[in-house]
Amino acid sequence: MPRGDRYRNAEHLPNLRAGRRAPPAATLPRQRRGTTPQMVGRYPDYDVMDSAHTWDAATRRVVEARLRPRPGRRFFSDDEADTARALCDTVTAQDRDPRIPVMLMVDEKLADRRFDGYRYEDMPDDDQTWRLVLRGLDEVAQRRYGAPFARCAEDAREAICEQFSRGVLQGRVFDQLNCKRAWTVVTRAILAEFYSHPWAWNEIGFGGPAYPRGYMRLGEGLREPHARPEAVHDDPVRELTPPAP
Repeated sequence: MPRGDRYRNAEHLPNLRAGRRAPPAATLPRQRRGTTPQMVGRYPDYDVMDSAHTWDAATRRVVEARLRPRPGRRFFSDDEADTARALCDTVTAQDRDPRIPVMLMVDEKLADRRFDGYRYEDMPDDDQTWRLVLRGLDEVAQRRYGAPFARCAEDAREAICEQFSRGVLQGRVFDQLNCKRAWTVVTRAILAEFYSHPWAWNEIGFGGPAYPRGYMRLGEGLREPHARPEAVHDDPVRELTPPAP
């Protein structure tokens, strides 16, 4: 089957696949330029860092710093770090290297108490929410599978996360913590850190900072001079939206 045709089948979307499982990353093109998580993506010949020379010096320093090795942990304990890493990798579907070090990025944010400036009135501060969530995930995993969350099989971790996302996990921690809001707190941090990383930009074809260069071509179907075409051209929204009656 041609690679693009795989995306004409609704079963490639996680919510419509049997068991709601995402397809293996290997179904995407292999990355040929730059780095992406697991070295696959829709833009195999694109590397956002090729445009680094167009950024102002301050922007370039900030982005390049995200590519350097992360410092050691300062917030999570050893056990918490194992659980947090498994949670971050499960949520971002990173099951092999290279991986964006989301756990270490979240650890740094929490250690520095760089919170989002608001919290739900019935929730503790984000750092305490994270500690409670990690303890709760281990309790659920131990009760169901006889092992901590990080040592569970991938499908078991995904099943726990799916129920976590719906706010229906139960147990000592989740009987006292608003489960649905806890999911919002931790995934907000996970996704913010993941999509701040240039490897994620390569994966989705994001053009990166536009200062001071700016964007030249605004509009559907128009591509910036530095951009590269997708290897998979099908738009899943258009392909899978039923025609109007």
